[in-house]
Amino acid sequence: TFTAWCNSHLRKAGTQIENIEEDFRDGLKLMLLLEVISGERLAKPERGKMRVHKISNVNKALDFIASKGVKLVSIGAEEIVDGNVKMTLGMIWTIILRFAIQDISVEETSAKEGLLLWCQRKTAPYKNVNIQNFHISWKDGLGFCALIHRHRPELIDYGKLRKDDPLTNLNTAFDVAEKYLDIPKMLDAEDIVGTARPDEKAIMTYVSSFYHAFSGAQKAETAANRICKVLAVNQENEQLMEDYEKLASDLLEWIRRTIPWLENRAPENTMQAMQQKLEDFRDYRRLHKPPKVQEKCQLEINFNTLQTKLRLSNRPAFMPSEGKMVSDINNAWGGLEQAEKGYEEWLLNEIRRLERLDHLAEKFRQKASIHESWTDGKEAMLQQKDYETATLSEIKALLKKHEAFESDLAAHQDRVEQIAAIAQELNELDYYDSPSVNARCQKICDQWDNLGALTQKRREALERTEKLLETIDQLYLEYAKRAAPFNNWMEGAMEDLQDTFIVHTIEEIQGLTTAHEQFKATLPDADKERQAILGIHNEVSKIVQTYHVNMAGTNPYTTITPHEINGKWEHVRQLVPRRDQALMEEHARQQQNERLRKQFGAQANVIGPWIQTKMEEIGRISIEMHGTLEDQLNHLRQYEKSIVNYKPKIDQLEGDHQLIQEALIFDNKHTNYTMEHIRVGWEQLLTTIARTINEVENQILTRDAKGISQEQMNEFRASFNHFDRDHSGTLGPEEFKACLISLGYDIGNDAQGEAEFARIMSIVDPNRLGVVTFQAFIDFMSRETADTDTADQVMASFKILAGDKNYITVEELRRELPPDQAEYCIARMAPYSGRDAVPGALDYMSFSTALYGESDL
Repeated sequence: TFTAWCNSHLRKAGTQIENIEEDFRDGLKLMLLLEVISGERLAKPERGKMRVHKISNVNKALDFIASKGVKLVSIGAEEIVDGNVKMTLGMIWTIILRFAIQDISVEETSAKEGLLLWCQRKTAPYKNVNIQNFHISWKDGLGFCALIHRHRPELIDYGKLRKDDPLTNLNTAFDVAEKYLDIPKMLDAEDIVGTARPDEKAIMTYVSSFYHAFSGAQKAETAANRICKVLAVNQENEQLMEDYEKLASDLLEWIRRTIPWLENRAPENTMQAMQQKLEDFRDYRRLHKPPKVQEKCQLEINFNTLQTKLRLSNRPAFMPSEGKMVSDINNAWGGLEQAEKGYEEWLLNEIRRLERLDHLAEKFRQKASIHESWTDGKEAMLQQKDYETATLSEIKALLKKHEAFESDLAAHQDRVEQIAAIAQELNELDYYDSPSVNARCQKICDQWDNLGALTQKRREALERTEKLLETIDQLYLEYAKRAAPFNNWMEGAMEDLQDTFIVHTIEEIQGLTTAHEQFKATLPDADKERQAILGIHNEVSKIVQTYHVNMAGTNPYTTITPHEINGKWEHVRQLVPRRDQALMEEHARQQQNERLRKQFGAQANVIGPWIQTKMEEIGRISIEMHGTLEDQLNHLRQYEKSIVNYKPKIDQLEGDHQLIQEALIFDNKHTNYTMEHIRVGWEQLLTTIARTINEVENQILTRDAKGISQEQMNEFRASFNHFDRDHSGTLGPEEFKACLISLGYDIGNDAQGEAEFARIMSIVDPNRLGVVTFQAFIDFMSRETADTDTADQVMASFKILAGDKNYITVEELRRELPPDQAEYCIARMAPYSGRDAVPGALDYMSFSTALYGESDL
C-alpha cells in the first residue's frame, strides 16, 4: 500500500520505486517524493555514493518533515540508510499523515476523525454501508463502491452489488479507481477479505486518495453549504418580516374597529341599558384588551429581535410598511387609551344623570298624584250655585267654607311650584320622557290657574251675598281654620315620610336620619293640636245638642271630619317606623359602601407603590453591571416571575373595583389611585419587563455572535452608563462622542473629525432620532471584528458552483442546492447579460450584493 501511494506521486516526476526500504536508502527519491507532494523545493541533494552522502540526504528530508510541524519519534537517518524496514515504513506513514490526511477538515474536526466523518457523510444514503472505522467497516467493499458511486455514479452500477460478494466489490472498486480516477491499486482484495482486521493505516492511506481525488466536488459542496446558510438566513428574516407586518396590520385593524365603539356617546334612556353598556366595557377591559396588550408587547419584541438578526447577518435594517412602525402602533394605542378614558368617564356621568332623573321622575309622579287627588272635584264644587237658595246662615257658612278652601288652596301653592320646578329640572337634564312630564305639568298648572279663577269668581259671588247674611258659627269656623292647616301638615308629613331619597355617603344618610329624628320630636305637640281640634268639634256637637241648632250634622266650613283627622293621624304614626326602617337600611348600605372604599383603597395604596418600585428596580437592573448578562437575564426573569405571580392581586382589585361601580360609588377619599391608574401601571410594568428581557437577550445574541468577552461587555456598559447621566438608556450625540473618546477613539474637532463622527452617527442612528441606544452602541463597537458572511464570500461560493464562470445556470443551481433554496435563487436572480452569456444564464453577482442590501433584490 505504501509503495503504491509513493509511486502515485513519484509518477508525476517520471520515476518509480520497487522496494521502499532499498529505494529510499540514498535519500534521493525520498527528497523527490517530498518535493512532489509539498510543491516546495528542498535543499540540493548530495550525489555521492558514500554513506555520509546518503545520511546527509535523508537528514535533509527529515529536517523538511520536521519543519512542517511533524514530530519524528525514534526515526534517524542512519536507520533509513541501513534499510530498517520498521523505521522506513514509520517515516512513510508519518509523511502520509502530514501531507495526505492531516489537512482534511470536516466540520471543525481534522485528520483521522475528519476523514472518517467525510466517509460517513458520503456513504450515509447507501444501504448495507455503515462506516465506523478504517478496518472491518471496509471488508465487504461496499464502502469503496459507495464513495465512487456518490461522486461518479456512471462508473459503477451500485444496485447490482451484493454484500455477500466482497471480493467482487473490492476488485470492482480498485479497478475503477485505478482506471478512471488515477488512484493506484494500493490494496489487495484477497488480503482484506482473508484478514480478520485489515491494516488500518493501509486503508486510511488508500481512502485519503479518494478524498483528494474528489476534493473538487468537496469544494463545490462547501460552497453550496455556505450559500444554503445565507439563503436560510434571508428566508427566515423574510418570514419574520411577513409575521411582523401581519401582526401589526391585525393590531391596527383591531384598534381601528375599537376606537369608534369607544367614541360612540349615544346615551340610553334607561338605567338598565346604561348598566349594560358599562358591563360591556368591563368585559372589554377584562377579556378583550389584555390579549391585545400582549400582542403589542410581542410585536415590539419581534421587531427588536428581527433588527438584531439583520444587524448580526450584515443585512439592512427592516423598515415596515408605511403606517406600521412601532411608533405608529404606539400612537394608535395612545389614541385607543384616550378613547377608553373618555368613554368610561362618559358612562359614569350618564349613570349619575339617569339615577338623578329616575329619582326626580318618581318624585314628580308622587307629588303630581297627591296634587291631582286633592284637586279632584274641586272645579265642580267651585261651580255650584248652592248659595242662590241658601239661608243667611248657610250663606255665611258657605263664605267661611270658601275662606277655608282658599286657605287650603294657598297651602297647596308650594306643591304646585315644586311640581313645576321638578319638571323644569327634568327638561334641563334631557329626561327621555319629558313630553309626557311636560304635558302632565301643563295640565296641573292650567287646572291650578282655573281653580284660582273659579275661586275668585265664587268669592265675588259670596261677597255679593254676604250683605244678606249675618249669622256665622264661630266655633265651626275655628275648627275649620285649625283643622285645615293641621290636615295640610299631616298630608305634608305623609308626603315627606313616603318621599324617596338618594344618598352617596354616610354623612348624607346621617343628615336625613337627624331630620327624621327632629320630625319625630314634633309629634307630641302635633298630637296636642289634634286633640284640641277634636275638642272644638266635640264642643260644637255639645252646643248643637244643647241648643238644638239645625246644622244638618255637618260642618259648613270644611269637609275635614274628625274621622279623617284620626285616620290620617294613624297613618302618620304607621309611616314613622317604616321611615325608620328605610333609613336604617340605607345607613347599612352606605356603611357597606364605605367598607368597599376602604378595602379598595388599602389594596390600591399597596399595589400602586409596588408597581412603581418594580419599574424602578427593572430600570436599575438594566443599567447596572452586577454579574454577566446571563446573571442579569436570570435576575430579570425572576422579577418577571414575581410580577406574574402578583397578577391575582390585580384581579382581586379589579373585582373590588367592579363591586364599587355596581354599588354606584363615584369617589373614594381613602386613596389617590384609581383603577385606571393601576391598569395603566400594570400594563406598562408587563411591557417594560418583557422589553428589558428582550434587550438583554439581544445583547447576549450580539455578544456571542460578535465574539465579545464578558469583560468587554462590562467595559462597554460601564462607559455607556457613565455618560448616560439621566439614566434614560440612550446617549445624545455629544455624550456618545465623549464615550467614544473614553474608549480610545481619536475624533478631533477639525473637519475630518466631524466627518468621521457624522459617519459613525449614520451607522448607530440610521433613523436620525438624535439618540444612541446601548444595543446600537455595542453593535458598532464589535462590527469591525464581526465573523459573518459577506457579499464577496457568497459571490465566491457561487463562482465555485458555477465552475469559475461569471454566471450560473438553472441546472447547476438545482444540482448543487436543496430544492427550496434552488427555487428561491431562480425566482430572484436576474438574467446574466455579459458577453459570455448563454441562454438561461443567471447573474449570481448582483444577487449576492442584493442579499446584503447593496442593491435591490
